[in-house]
Amino acid sequence: MAVFTNRATLSYSGITTASNTVTGSLVGALSAQKTALADSYRTGGSITYVISLINSGDAAITGLTVTDDLGAGGAANAPLTYREGSCALFVNGVPASLPTVEAAARLEFTGLDLPAHSNALIIYTADVNEYAPLAAGSSITNTAVAQPLGSAVTASATVHAADAPALAIEKQICPATVMENGTLTYTFIITNTGAAEAGADEELFVEDAFSPVLSGLNVQLDGKALLSPSDYTYDAQTGEFATVPGAITVPAATFAQLADGAYAVTPGRVTLTVSGTV
Repeated sequence: MAVFTNRATLSYSGITTASNTVTGSLVGALSAQKTALADSYRTGGSITYVISLINSGDAAITGLTVTDDLGAGGAANAPLTYREGSCALFVNGVPASLPTVEAAARLEFTGLDLPAHSNALIIYTADVNEYAPLAAGSSITNTAVAQPLGSAVTASATVHAADAPALAIEKQICPATVMENGTLTYTFIITNTGAAEAGADEELFVEDAFSPVLSGLNVQLDGKALLSPSDYTYDAQTGEFATVPGAITVPAATFAQLADGAYAVTPGRVTLTVSGTV
């Protein structure tokens, strides 16, 4: 909003006198707002954004350009990557012809027309890439600039890194071919790529139904024995195995920024092994 001042002069019989000064405000016809449809982000995730444009003026705005920094904020590497083909445009709630979209170091929508007293929504999705900060307390602020004929209009949205565990499990068998009455070992590798530990409150548990059924069970977590029934349960008749919720915890991942600005993720990890005779 631009503020302006003005005053007049009155001249008569060689005398000049000034009026009082008046102050006014010049309000642009175009306004913008940006919303992220996500509370948080994590590695490999995505964020959908909505850019809302309002033309409150009596004249149409044509040839409007909207530029989005994809969270870079002037830095060399943006933490977001535009998902090709994800853009949608609505004018006064009605689907409209898509603007021209160019995505390189920044995202640019061109060729937008807003009728008088109208509103438009630009909706698109961006993927979280390797340049996104992931440690607890990190965030991405994504700024869009709408450039009409007059001054630019800016709108931003901030999304914080998820402060929660992100777990995955991988199962291995050794040996793949076992003789009758031989020993079989199942290995479960649990990884955490999140910024927070998977503690006892998460009540993590692993369950499986071994077929063939194992006998003489030996259960270890990172090389240390788990004691039944305090840490796991096992039915030797059906082969149904389960760890007690909360008996296994997984440390948070660690993050390191590389020379090129990308972030390397070292997952937290625990290994559960279950051995027995078949």
